[in-house]
Amino acid sequence: MKIGFIGAGKVGFSLGRYFAENGIFITGYYSKALQSATEASRFTKSRAYDNMAELVGDSDVIFLTVPDSAIKEVYDQVKAVGIGGKQICHCSGAMSVAEAFPDIARFGASGFSIHPLFPITSKYDSFKELGKAFFCIEGSDEFIGVWDELLRKMGNGTKVISSENKAQYNAACSISSNLVCALAAESLALMEKCGFSQTEALKAFQPLIMNNIKRILALGPVEALSGPVERNDIGMVRKHLECMENDTDRSMYKAVSMKLVDVAQQKNNEADFSELRRILR
Repeated sequence: MKIGFIGAGKVGFSLGRYFAENGIFITGYYSKALQSATEASRFTKSRAYDNMAELVGDSDVIFLTVPDSAIKEVYDQVKAVGIGGKQICHCSGAMSVAEAFPDIARFGASGFSIHPLFPITSKYDSFKELGKAFFCIEGSDEFIGVWDELLRKMGNGTKVISSENKAQYNAACSISSNLVCALAAESLALMEKCGFSQTEALKAFQPLIMNNIKRILALGPVEALSGPVERNDIGMVRKHLECMENDTDRSMYKAVSMKLVDVAQQKNNEADFSELRRILR
C-alpha cells in the first residue's frame, strides 16, 4: 500500500509520520503551498509533489487531509485526473463518504472516512501519541475490513460505523472534548471572581478534574456522579443559579444540570427529583 496526502497540515503530518513508523510506504505530499508539502515530506522521508496528478498516479491511497469545507472541492479536482482503482480517504468525523465523495463508485474508486478520536494539535509531536488513538472508520464495503485490520495491527482500537450515524458520532466526540472546554472556561471565570488567578485555579482543579475523569472512565457516569444534583440538594442548586451573572451562564448551568438529574435518577431510582427539575426548567 502506497499512501499519498493532499494537504500538509497537522493531520497530514501526523498520520503520515504515524503510518511511516508502522511500515507503510508514504508516497508524499501535495499542497497549495509547496513549502508545506516540502516540510511534510522531510518529516516523513517522502516526496514533495508540485503536481496533484502525479501524486495521485503514484499512490494507491490518497488522503485528503484538508479542512472539512474543502474536501468536496479537492475531491472534484482529484477525480478529474483519474481515480480508477484508487482509495480516497478523508479524516472528517462529521462528513460521511456519501457526502464527501457522492459519485466515487462511478469512477471505479473506493471511499473511506478514517477518523482518529484524538486531538491532533501539533505537526511534529501528535504522531507520538496516535498509537493510543481509537479510530472510527466508514466507507466502501469491499475494503473496510482491510482498514479495520490494518489499524488493529498497529495497536489502535477501531469501530466501523454507518454513514447515517456520522452526525451523532461527531456530536458525541464534540461533547466529550470541545464542550468540556466551555465548562472549564466557565469554572475558571467563577474562580477568578473569587480571587484566584487562572494558574491557581487550574492547579486547584487538577485533582478534582483528573479524579473525576478517572472515575467516569472506570465506572461510567452514573456511578461516578457526586455533588449537589446527585444529593438532590435543591438549596445549593438555587444558590448556584443566583450567583450566575447572566442568562447565558444560567441557561448553560440549567441545561447541564437537567441532564445530570437524569443521571442521578439512574443512580437513585427511588428519589424524587421533581422539585429540582422544576427549578431547572
